[in-house]
Amino acid sequence: MSGRNIGWLWMVALSSAPAIAADKVSTLPDLSGIWARTTFGYDLPASGTGPLKNLARRANGTSDAFKLVGDYNNPILQPWAAAIVKQHGVISLAGNSYPDISNECRPFPPPYILRIAQMQMLQEKDRVTILYIQDHQFRQVRLNSSHPANLHPSWYGDSIGHYEGDTLVIDTVAIRTRPGSMIDMYGTPHTPALHVIERYRLVDAKTAREAQESNEREYGRPTTEPVYVDFDYKGKGLQVRFTVEDSGSFTRAWSSGVTYRRSSSPEWGEIACAENVNEYYHDATATVPRADKPDF
Repeated sequence: MSGRNIGWLWMVALSSAPAIAADKVSTLPDLSGIWARTTFGYDLPASGTGPLKNLARRANGTSDAFKLVGDYNNPILQPWAAAIVKQHGVISLAGNSYPDISNECRPFPPPYILRIAQMQMLQEKDRVTILYIQDHQFRQVRLNSSHPANLHPSWYGDSIGHYEGDTLVIDTVAIRTRPGSMIDMYGTPHTPALHVIERYRLVDAKTAREAQESNEREYGRPTTEPVYVDFDYKGKGLQVRFTVEDSGSFTRAWSSGVTYRRSSSPEWGEIACAENVNEYYHDATATVPRADKPDF
């Protein structure tokens, strides 16, 4: 082969490489933008094990958001965790609020953070940043990375991610604990062994709407916070399936999910939660986190 032909082949190879790389990037799912939900709860399975269900019901059959009595008989719970959930239910049925990470304005670990009504995803080449409308919370997910050997636990944990076709997979470990740590609205506790895997993918409008409606039949819409969903939007929704493993709190791994639709809000807002002892919606008092010594 002549030198001219060899040079021509090199030019073709070099000019094709960026196109191939660009094509690979273009095939990644576009999960960016502002997404919203209409409820705080996780999806419940039609059968089999899954997250806790509220035993307290409204007259219309939906979960009573002001009486949070998690099903402490759910077989996923270890006895000590079931006892804590049961205690929370007794407090709630008496018309009082037990301290939780929401009314204490604390960081929400995954998967609890999925309860926040609105979020925004920012996709970059080497990371994904997720912003949440409540309490200035955010998560950063390193792409195509691995968990360090020696991790210092943090409130959101250490999150790494990768794409599997049309799905963003996020793996989170090293989630920090303290007395009162929880992963759902019933105060279900977790331990340092908590491991959460989330799978984000786009779904068609019909699937997103039906998932939202199914979730609302269980929980109803909130009465203390606005609903941000654009119900007229006909484009795709964002579905998250997650799996929870924690050998310290649960007898087995369990899975659930939530579905987002496009937000009706064209601009990113925020809801600030100031640490104080007044619960604005119950006209009652709550505990405020404190530490006997700095933890930094």
